[in-house]
Amino acid sequence: MSNPKVFSLNYTLRSGHSDGEIIESVEDNRSEDFLFGVGGLLPVFEQQINPLQAGDTFEFVVPAKEAYGVFEEESVIDLPKSAFVVGGELAEEVLFVGNHIPMADQMGNPLQGKVVEIGEDMVKMDFNHPLAGMDLHFKGTVINCRTATSEEIQHGHIHSDDGCC
Repeated sequence: MSNPKVFSLNYTLRSGHSDGEIIESVEDNRSEDFLFGVGGLLPVFEQQINPLQAGDTFEFVVPAKEAYGVFEEESVIDLPKSAFVVGGELAEEVLFVGNHIPMADQMGNPLQGKVVEIGEDMVKMDFNHPLAGMDLHFKGTVINCRTATSEEIQHGHIHSDDGCC
C-alpha cells in the first residue's frame, strides 16, 4: 500500500466460517481503529479492506496458513517445573491451565506460552500463536477511512485527537 490509511471498523471475527465461535466482536457503539500499510496487520486482511470506503461492508476468510500459521505439535513442549521458580519459590500464581505466561527462548527472544497441563515435575506449554491452525472469518463495516498522518506513519501507530495514544 503506497498511502498508509487509518480505518475505523466494526466487525466480528469468527473461527473458521460465518457460524464459527466468536473470537472478537467490535459492536456499533464503538469501532476499532487500524493503521494500514505499515506492516502491523495480516497482509491478506489489509488487501481485503484497503479498497473499501466508509459505509462499505466486508466478509472474507483468511486461511490459517495466511493468518497465524498451522498448529505445530513441536511447539507444544514439556518444561521442568523448575523453569517456573522465581526467587527460590515456585510461581504457583501463574501455573494454572489456560494461563498465558510471557517467557523467553534460549536466545532471549520473547515468547508467549499457554499452560496446557501441569504434572508432578513438568509443565506442558503451547508456544503456538493462540489463533494458529484457525481460518479466520471477518464480517463487518467500514465506519471511517482517512489518510494516515506522517507522524502516525513514522511512529507506526494511530494518534488520537489529543496526540499520541
